[in-house]
Amino acid sequence: MAVAPLLTEEELDALRQFDTCMIANAVETFNVRLHNTGFADASIRCMFPDAPPMVGYAATARLRSGDPPIAGGTFRDRADFWNCILEVPAPRILVLQDMDRPAGRGAFVGDMHAAILKALGCVGYLTNGAVRELPSVRAMGIQLFASSIAVSHAYAHIFDLGAPVTMGGMEVQPGDLLHGDRHGVMSIPAEIADKVPAVAEGLQQAEQKIIDFCRSSAFSVAKLSDLVKKKS
Repeated sequence: MAVAPLLTEEELDALRQFDTCMIANAVETFNVRLHNTGFADASIRCMFPDAPPMVGYAATARLRSGDPPIAGGTFRDRADFWNCILEVPAPRILVLQDMDRPAGRGAFVGDMHAAILKALGCVGYLTNGAVRELPSVRAMGIQLFASSIAVSHAYAHIFDLGAPVTMGGMEVQPGDLLHGDRHGVMSIPAEIADKVPAVAEGLQQAEQKIIDFCRSSAFSVAKLSDLVKKKS
């Protein structure tokens, strides 16, 4: 698992000061990936849009909920799954790719599993499937990103621990640094992560100048053009 360099708590907190849109703008300036990659599409929704930005490292696996076990009524939770999560640096975000077609037949994370995740140092859960018991999960301070909400856990079965997964078109490797809020969720390349907050602050200030100018009595298209060129 390649997670280098790890950020300090101060650096992680600096990333939390910006929304995901501004973080995306900042990442683009480094030209380390195409501008249409590195974020989940609109099929993945933030369940708690009023919560502050979430930042953490991805612990990955795959999930099926539609098929019952060969014997017994439920799949047993496995200690190796929880230990796999702990192999990822804190703060952690559990990322489960739902392999059912269609995804979301059952919801793995509700109030009980949210409590387990919090005890394991997780700050959020990301899936292309479903979640449930939202009020209780919200009260625990765990952020949820999912494609739907479901009534039942059905036959939740976790496998392929630590595998690369795909969330709404975004590829996620175990240990990837993720940032999410009401706008969606994205990954931040490790090699630039510590530099992103300073760039985001500069971009935010430049955008605010344009916003303030557009609201002022001095507005003109010619002056606006000059300001936009300076920002670029």
